Amino acid sequence: MFVYTNLIVFIFQTLNQLLWFYSLVVLASVVMSWVDANAYNPIVRAIYSITEPVFDVVRRNLPVFFGGLDFAPFVVLIGIQFLEQYLLPTVARLLISGFA
Repeated sequence: MFVYTNLIVFIFQTLNQLLWFYSLVVLASVVMSWVDANAYNPIVRAIYSITEPVFDVVRRNLPVFFGGLDFAPFVVLIGIQFLEQYLLPTVARLLISGFA
């Protein structure tokens, strides 16, 4: 039983770390939108290619433009926080202790 529990804990800690890393990438994307980042830089292109598909989904489904400001990164960061602090721990506890 402890092997199963350790596997679940490992999987969810890894997911939590990946979400933390993605939130840093979102923040880097926001900062790069404020400064004049070189669009031909491979790092800038990689960050935009990682974040823009998620931002586009948010922009398509929610009205996130207010007064010329794009709040899609803010909505994505709130979603990441919801996943990290509520959904992942809840699912992990349910898988470890069962549905009792």
